[in-house]
Amino acid sequence: MNNIIKADLYRYGGQTSLLKGLRIEGFRYMYYFRKASLHNKYTPLGLFYRLMVRKLGYKYGFQIPVNTEIGEGFYIGHYGTVVINGRAKIGTNCNIAHNTTIGQTNRGKLKGYPTIGDMVWIGTGTVIVGKINIGSNVLIAPNSYVNFDVPNHSIVIGNPAKIIKRENPTEGYINNII
Repeated sequence: MNNIIKADLYRYGGQTSLLKGLRIEGFRYMYYFRKASLHNKYTPLGLFYRLMVRKLGYKYGFQIPVNTEIGEGFYIGHYGTVVINGRAKIGTNCNIAHNTTIGQTNRGKLKGYPTIGDMVWIGTGTVIVGKINIGSNVLIAPNSYVNFDVPNHSIVIGNPAKIIKRENPTEGYINNII
């Protein structure tokens, strides 16, 4: 089993058994996502894994293109609508909750896609858009709208969002770190 898949699996309660892990919706999706990204889409395995990603995406409500750059240890907390633009970049040990959108802005000074650092916890109903950088060790509270850069070691809360500096904002939120 590839190290990235092992890291993803470990994030789900310290799991090390692939068979037990495949019963967890978020990990099951990420397992096929990682496998699909390893294989050329024109090979039989590549086609199979992409079909599984599509099937599970419809079943669980995830829209994450296979070419999206996502670091190891990615954790999807619940199944439900999760939309991530294929050009967004997400670091290691990140958590994402349902009803979350990470998308692009098509005009203005923020035209582009977000880059999200390591150890970021993204709460339910959050919208992150535009060519922005979210630092590492950041907690984005539920129902926040983020369209500006966020420094390391911060909490983002509200709509319009406000930044609150904290020494370790994700402590207790991001567990089983690889």
